[in-house]
Amino acid sequence: MWTLTRAALLLCVFKVVTVPGPDVTSDVSVIYRGWYEVLRSGTYPLSDVTWQYPPAAALAVASPAVLPFLGYATAFFVLACLCDALVLGLLLRAVRGAGRSARGVWVWVAGVPLLGPTAYARYDVMVTAVAVAALLAGVGRPRLLGALAAFGALLKVWPALLLVGTPPGRATRRAWTSAAVTAVVLTVFAVAALPGALAFLTFQRDRGTEVESLGALVFQVWRHFGWEGGVQLSYGSVEFVGPYVPLVSSVALALSVLAFGWLLLWRLRARTYPAHTLYDAAFTAVLLFTTTSRVISPQYLLWLVGLGAVCATLRASRTVPSALLVVAATGVTLLEFPLGFAQVVSGDPLGVLLLFVRNGLLAAATLLACGRLWRETVSGPRRAAAADLSPDAAAPDRATAP
Repeated sequence: MWTLTRAALLLCVFKVVTVPGPDVTSDVSVIYRGWYEVLRSGTYPLSDVTWQYPPAAALAVASPAVLPFLGYATAFFVLACLCDALVLGLLLRAVRGAGRSARGVWVWVAGVPLLGPTAYARYDVMVTAVAVAALLAGVGRPRLLGALAAFGALLKVWPALLLVGTPPGRATRRAWTSAAVTAVVLTVFAVAALPGALAFLTFQRDRGTEVESLGALVFQVWRHFGWEGGVQLSYGSVEFVGPYVPLVSSVALALSVLAFGWLLLWRLRARTYPAHTLYDAAFTAVLLFTTTSRVISPQYLLWLVGLGAVCATLRASRTVPSALLVVAATGVTLLEFPLGFAQVVSGDPLGVLLLFVRNGLLAAATLLACGRLWRETVSGPRRAAAADLSPDAAAPDRATAP
């Protein structure tokens, strides 16, 4: 099934098969290629506000250079497919042993093609491969977990959340120290190597409410009842502009702050840390920040599919229902982008309905994951802390982690 579905994706990105809607491959052939040329000149894209990525993203953008016998876009799509295959291999290895389940493999195999050609036309599949490798390193290899999480964070920020569920004590100290050292070393190297490594911070700060986000539903409905705003292309995405947009953007930021506060409270209150808590907490954290974000780009679903697949490799995981909701949301995302994006931008009832369904599925997955994580680790029956937090508790992860 993996071979057939990935062949279909390659046919789409190589335009042997044409998918209705906007050309999703233009980001690679035009935007990424342009950034690559700027990077080759010896600087980050300082004058391009669409460059909103941490410094290590330059490695993903420049990665087609490792296949110089192919054109830029062709090489990028091939590398995206190889990263997809790498995740599959990691998951297949992870499901060996007692307490493991092959359902995690199927979450990945089915979830990625549901996103359509966007899955290979963004570098998020590369970031997801790093995140999956980090999480599967598990508590048994905390330094590797920390180093890979930091590298992933310097590719696209969100992998830093993988560390939220490390069990207190030696595992957390090793993972977080390794992450901090790796992040500092790589950032210093990037700043010294090319000017503009930290320019993305300003560009991200100035973003508004994107038309596909949860907060955008306010304006998707309101403009049918007299709202006087509109949409425009800004910072590389289609955003709402007009009255009350800054307010809704501020509310979204406030929700993200509340999400962080909830994670901190959970971390302080958690009494037990079964081996699968590392996976479940990471998936829940990324769900929280994705759902509350001012921007929910289609490729963000790849992050959630990847982490959901990791959770589903453990039979004891409590977040499998949320992972299945994410897979469903990924399929709806294909319907709204690229297939129905014109309807989404114009506020057509079908486009708005698709957004309500997709964002509703994400919100339901988030609330369900949060509730289950809290009940098991905070309000559930107390377990023997020594058994949960000892190195032996992570033995299944150590035995099967790559």
